[in-house]
Amino acid sequence: QVQLAESGGGLVQAGGSLRLSCAASGDDISNYAMAWFRRAPGKEREFVAAISRYGTTTHYADFVKGRFAISRDNAKNSMLLQMSDLSAEDTAVYYCAGDTRWGTVVGGRGESWGQGTQVTVSS
Repeated sequence: QVQLAESGGGLVQAGGSLRLSCAASGDDISNYAMAWFRRAPGKEREFVAAISRYGTTTHYADFVKGRFAISRDNAKNSMLLQMSDLSAEDTAVYYCAGDTRWGTVVGGRGESWGQGTQVTVSS
């Protein structure tokens, strides 16, 4: 089972950008479909974006609206989430998740999860 660790969160002003990273260890990340989720204060965890094992397929939540881009670098055993045009509604803890099955990771039932990284957008 792969271990995941997020980084790159922080405080940003509305309209700004952040890039989140998810580093994998213990296994080759290319074995896993990967995804980002987030949990805002007082809300349920929600899907943000997903990427297939070799990056040929991506899937985004509607609220992303072209503002976020998911990518992966299997050679570096990592995944990225480039976020732009951020708003206060994007404030949340962001988690990366991985699973060998696409449907499982997109559905939020991935076998591996990171500890999360806090993103705070000030308005």
